[in-house]
Amino acid sequence: QVQVLESGGGLVQAGGSLRLSCVVSGRTFSLYAMGWFRQAPGKEREFVAAISRSGDNTYLADSVKGRFTISRDNAKNSVYLQMESLKPEDTAVYFCAQQRLPIRDFAYPVESTYGYWGQGTQVTVSS
Repeated sequence: QVQVLESGGGLVQAGGSLRLSCVVSGRTFSLYAMGWFRQAPGKEREFVAAISRSGDNTYLADSVKGRFTISRDNAKNSVYLQMESLKPEDTAVYFCAQQRLPIRDFAYPVESTYGYWGQGTQVTVSS
């Protein structure tokens, strides 16, 4: 059984930083791309960042480029989202997700390709 567990959310002032972590268990972590998504109150869930299974390729949403960085440590079955220069509009529940299938070494921004999701961690940015 695949389990996805996020941590690291919290309350931060605008301009501050947070680092989200996600650990996955239940299958060979290094075979699958990983992604971060977020959902703000009253809005649809949206893509934030993705990283290929090797970590060589990443893809970031335009809204977070230059501020967020995604990385992974396959030895620790973990993926991270480093968030800098946070804005109030970054306030959301952040979800970590693992690709459903081990396709190729690519960072997938498409939500439907992810099959395993965590419960989410709340990030609140105050102005």
